Amino acid sequence: MGEATGEEAAAASQEPELADEQGRLAAALDAISSLVSDSLSASLFPLKWQLIRDRLNRLHAGLADITIDDDDNNGRCDAFACLLRAVAATAREGRELVPRSQGRSYGGGKLRLRSDLDVLSAALDAHVARLDELHASGALTRARALVVPRPPPGAARDDVRFYVRDLLARLRVGGAEMRREAAAALAEALRCGGGVDGDRYARAVVASEDGVGVLVALLECPDARVREEALEAVSLIAAHDAHRGDLVVGGVVAPVVRVLDSAGPAAAARERAARVLCRLTENSDNAWAVAAHGGVTALLNACTDHGSGGGNGSGELVCAACRVLRNLAGVDEIRKYMVADAGAVPVLVALAQGGAADDASQIHAMELLAAMATTGDGGDGSVREAIIQEGAVESLVAALDPSSPRSSKSREVALRAIDALCLSSSQTAPGGATDRLHAAGFLDRVLSLLRLNGDSALQHCALKAAHRLCCHASSEEARKAVGDAGFMPELVGVLLHAKSPEAREMAAEALCALVSVHRNRKRFVQAEDRGVAQVLQLLRPDEEKPSATTRFLLSTLTHLAESSSGRRKIVSSEHVRNLEKLAQANVPEAKRIVKKLGGSKLRSIFHGIWSL
Repeated sequence: MGEATGEEAAAASQEPELADEQGRLAAALDAISSLVSDSLSASLFPLKWQLIRDRLNRLHAGLADITIDDDDNNGRCDAFACLLRAVAATAREGRELVPRSQGRSYGGGKLRLRSDLDVLSAALDAHVARLDELHASGALTRARALVVPRPPPGAARDDVRFYVRDLLARLRVGGAEMRREAAAALAEALRCGGGVDGDRYARAVVASEDGVGVLVALLECPDARVREEALEAVSLIAAHDAHRGDLVVGGVVAPVVRVLDSAGPAAAARERAARVLCRLTENSDNAWAVAAHGGVTALLNACTDHGSGGGNGSGELVCAACRVLRNLAGVDEIRKYMVADAGAVPVLVALAQGGAADDASQIHAMELLAAMATTGDGGDGSVREAIIQEGAVESLVAALDPSSPRSSKSREVALRAIDALCLSSSQTAPGGATDRLHAAGFLDRVLSLLRLNGDSALQHCALKAAHRLCCHASSEEARKAVGDAGFMPELVGVLLHAKSPEAREMAAEALCALVSVHRNRKRFVQAEDRGVAQVLQLLRPDEEKPSATTRFLLSTLTHLAESSSGRRKIVSSEHVRNLEKLAQANVPEAKRIVKKLGGSKLRSIFHGIWSL
């Protein structure tokens, strides 16, 4: 026989090492299994032993997932061999604690036993982390484990349950890569199932033993990929109203709030966390759980990060955070806490003003301010006062500036928010709110929006604001200010060109309210060459029953007929025939106007119409 070559000699030298490594692996797995089995008889500190068993199961799954082959290098053998020896030694030490946990021999007392169990748990955590590092470095080769395929759409309920149980088992005890794959598969099943199938997968997770608990644990996993997939899975389950209570009871709120309030996770993870809270708080019963775990502060911090241009807040995150805060504001006590203690109003006013915030964030901030001011029985005057005192009115009026780069939608929301804060008839505006509006140039802004062509939605919002200003003004001076600003001809223009009956009615009522003031009436008659004639032109004598718009126009003419100059303008108009026809149709308001016009020198004009 010839001498062995160098390669043959090297291969021969590796065989004992390979055998040793296989032996160490088998010994470690056996030691873990023995400790898991023995620990089931422990009666003291059962929760601590349950945590220890979870870590042991993770170690066992991670080690059993490894293939020993001839290509492994010495560096890997050394590191892996050290880990195996350490795992086996820790498991043997753990078995010594089992008799002491059965109550037969304290060996130092319960405090000492508690401390020893904590040391054991920490050692197992270190072994799990080291195994994950070896997996991540590529030094270990994973065995080909059986992977259960996802059931097809419409599969039997038992097939769905079996698939979900398999994924949860992998999430519970699998190594790093296995958990990533299982978390992604679970999220994909919930996402792509959709409709009935999506609800079946969500129900299977909730119904599984500790299914929600597994997801809660993954929400604090140091592996970012696993954590984000777990957040997505929780969000998809929360989309089903029937399962939100199970998620809250299972403890998802606290870790989700921590993800939202942490500077570590990427913006995408924080957005997912905010979406989870948004879905959970659609049911007001869950609002308290979010607030109790510091959710209000975390949400406001997310808005502050973005509004200041710093941090890792994004526009989507801020929009989602504002939606959650709006859900929370539906609870009176939480809304008052947001305003009085959490400092929500300055944050939202800063967002509404613009700065680093995008248009969508500004819109959500303005909507939230309006909701906070009006939520509850008739709104909360103290909350509205606080919002106004923080400069919300000036901020909202600035959003109406035509030179600002705001979208039409943003201006619409600003007008609605102003209406909620200062103009709504169902509220009593705090003192000074109207003065703040006028000082900020609100009248000029609304007037410019009334003159818009082609943007009917924004013009309608402006008309509604003008209607509030005229009809719900608290004093005659306020109506004088609106008249001086030049609103009357614009309201007549709306009456002439608006297609919406609601818009014409609001314009007619606003015009009637303005001309009820002597100074406005005098301005309308003297300064507006066609104003009186146009009002007469707008009367509809052919209506079977006078509409609300026609009645407001007749009331306007009643006010105008109180002065001799007004009566002259009415009589000299070519459209006075419309008024005459309404009087002939026995419309009471029209008859009273004609009677007033029929006195002295004007009586002959209507002679023969009827006997007064």
